[in-house]
Amino acid sequence: MATSSSHNGRRASIASSSTAEDVEQHSEKHTSFDASDRDHDRTLQHTMVNSVEGHEGQEHEHLLEKAEDEEEQQPTQPPPPAKKSSTYTAVMWMVINTLATIGIVFTNKAIFSDPTLKLAQLTFAAFHFFITWLTLFTLSRPRLAFFVPRRTAIRDIIPLAIAMSLNVILPNLSLAFSTVTFYQVARILLTPTVAAMNFVLYKATLPRNALIALIPACAGVGMVSYYDSLPTDDVNVKTTSGLGIIFAFTGIFASSLYTVWISSYHRKLQMTSMQLLFNQAPVSAFLLLYVIPFVDTFPVWTEVPVNRWVMIMMSGVFASLINISQFFIIAKTGPVSSTVVGHLKTCTIVALGWATSGRSVADKSVIGVFVAIGGIVGYSIVMLQHKAKGGGKA
Repeated sequence: MATSSSHNGRRASIASSSTAEDVEQHSEKHTSFDASDRDHDRTLQHTMVNSVEGHEGQEHEHLLEKAEDEEEQQPTQPPPPAKKSSTYTAVMWMVINTLATIGIVFTNKAIFSDPTLKLAQLTFAAFHFFITWLTLFTLSRPRLAFFVPRRTAIRDIIPLAIAMSLNVILPNLSLAFSTVTFYQVARILLTPTVAAMNFVLYKATLPRNALIALIPACAGVGMVSYYDSLPTDDVNVKTTSGLGIIFAFTGIFASSLYTVWISSYHRKLQMTSMQLLFNQAPVSAFLLLYVIPFVDTFPVWTEVPVNRWVMIMMSGVFASLINISQFFIIAKTGPVSSTVVGHLKTCTIVALGWATSGRSVADKSVIGVFVAIGGIVGYSIVMLQHKAKGGGKA
């Protein structure tokens, strides 16, 4: 969902829960974090829908590095005359992407709130993988030609397809057993987790000020985790269960590992993000078919209310809109615009989640929310300034 999303999206959802907006991605050894961060950004299209959406998941600093790389490789041409219609188109697709990301998080949360559907997570993930593949298949047709599909051997893509499945299922389980506020705030940890993995695996470093900004981001998530999971006597106040916290942190680890790993596949298979995802999605769905009968608990399908079926279809539509809007956002906006949109999605999802949680504005977890979001916004500002100056070593 293939959602995250989930941090970013530009770093998961959900596809879902995310922002996941939305999440960070790298692979080969680099001399500075900026180089690995650039590879990581190229996987946003994967994480956005697949982390709920994540959404999910963490897009605040990712969307446009790929576009910048492609521009550097093209011969210099005089800029075309400015067109208002181009600006309107970019704004329209950013609005669509924002609304679809928000919509997929809350739609999935409503679906998972149904006890008969909460334990059918693998089936739901397989559905989203199919929707993702169908969307990409449509966009690759000659009439649209957004990208040219390429094939690779299934054996080469199976490890990544398994990682992709975990990247979707664990965040979705987190959303099922958590409040929307906790789910979204926890996805902020994708940034420091990916940074840590890149340092351990590739000795990639961050600017000092960026590291400092991540300290309050992590502290804020810790505060929300504690206060949001405390039991309450008010039945109208929604809380996060212990399972929700476990799934959240294991999901963050899985999503981070997936994003660090995936950039190596870009180089190994010489594919773009869309070409790679076009190969991954159907393999992931097919592999899940072997596991679903042993893991999922199915409802009596004839007894599932019509409104739940409508929500499931809406979730698929939101996933498609997120994938489609990504193409236009990458082509027409810059890193500052995409960062602002990513933070807007995070803040909106957190605010709406808080409004529906039944908590008062005096609840102590609100402090953690502000601290976490403030830290990740500060991190994004530092990274944008660092890249504007040439992105040297920290």
